[in-house]
Amino acid sequence: MPTAHAEPAAKHGSLPFAEALPWTRNDALVAVGAAALDLIGFTLSSQDTQGFVPVAGCLLMTVSGLALLARRRAPVLTFAAVLALGLSVHLSWPVGQGLNASMIVALYSVVRVRGAAVYVPAVLASAVLPLAAREPWSQGSLLKLAGNGAAVLFVVAAGLVMNRWQREVDAHRGLLAERAVADERRRIAREMHDIVAHHVTTMQLMAGGARANLDRNPEIARDALVTLEGLGRTALHEMRELLDVLRADGDTREASTAPQPGIADLDRIVAESCEAGMPTEFDVRGAPRQLPGGMQLTVFRVVQEALTNARKHGGSGAHACVRLTYADHETVVDVRDDGEGAAGSSGSGSVSGSGYGLIGMRERVALHGGSLWTGRSQGRGYRVTARLPLPKEEGALR
Repeated sequence: MPTAHAEPAAKHGSLPFAEALPWTRNDALVAVGAAALDLIGFTLSSQDTQGFVPVAGCLLMTVSGLALLARRRAPVLTFAAVLALGLSVHLSWPVGQGLNASMIVALYSVVRVRGAAVYVPAVLASAVLPLAAREPWSQGSLLKLAGNGAAVLFVVAAGLVMNRWQREVDAHRGLLAERAVADERRRIAREMHDIVAHHVTTMQLMAGGARANLDRNPEIARDALVTLEGLGRTALHEMRELLDVLRADGDTREASTAPQPGIADLDRIVAESCEAGMPTEFDVRGAPRQLPGGMQLTVFRVVQEALTNARKHGGSGAHACVRLTYADHETVVDVRDDGEGAAGSSGSGSVSGSGYGLIGMRERVALHGGSLWTGRSQGRGYRVTARLPLPKEEGALR
């Protein structure tokens, strides 16, 4: 039976043998493959030129291939070792080999991680290696030297192309990371604006109402102050949740698990609007359906921002109406008031405002492929209409 200390021992014990090695499995495959190719080439060449295969030469070829195991940690030293072993083979036996597999891999590794000041001498050393062969100079030697030079240039070109491709990949990854950070900043800014604008505006209006009724109707003032206290507590709670997400830094254990507000919370903000002094009606049309969490949050924030603007700019005596319509292929939320409207607002048409609230609503709706219309109503007041298409999979079932 395992003891209670078995798991910690396994967790803090020595690493597996494969993980403790200074090279990867791919490095080992490359080294073994290069050694095998060099051994085959050396064996055939020695058998053809000498009639036998030197055992010492085979050993040098094997060591040259296995030296590639260190090519990632020390590419220059690895190349120097492979070059020295290759030079030893060429000086000891009249082999017909030129640039072998181990030399190609070692040179490619140098080109990939070192600058021209390092890889140019390595290229020259690799290109003139056949000159050290124990063979009489002939026309075949010249062809071997030309072929060796062409192979070296091909290896260098491949390494430089891979370096350029890697730089482009890194730059693209950096741009994606910057875009993700910018998107997250905009999302946080939208959330913070919605929380602060809605609650602070409502609290300001309720504080003014409480002050006006403090002497003539203390009971109404007391109720307003109690509601004001609750709004302040709610605002602090929502801001704390948002800040907890920022502090969590990717650790889901510290992030808040409280659900985001949605359609079920529309009654609450409509009631808050009424308590703040703007009578507000809430009307639901069509058969209610379960919408995705992100779409519900968008509906909530659109209504919240529209009612906040109505209270700020509608003037005294204004009324508001919130209408949520479940159509066949879309969900429509419409918020209108009969107040004076924001100064400078457009008469009709698409969104024309430049405030952070309108920008935030537009971005939220656009994320779900919808459209947002804001402007003055045909009569008196202001209107905000957001159309959110159903997700494809849900719309296909209808």
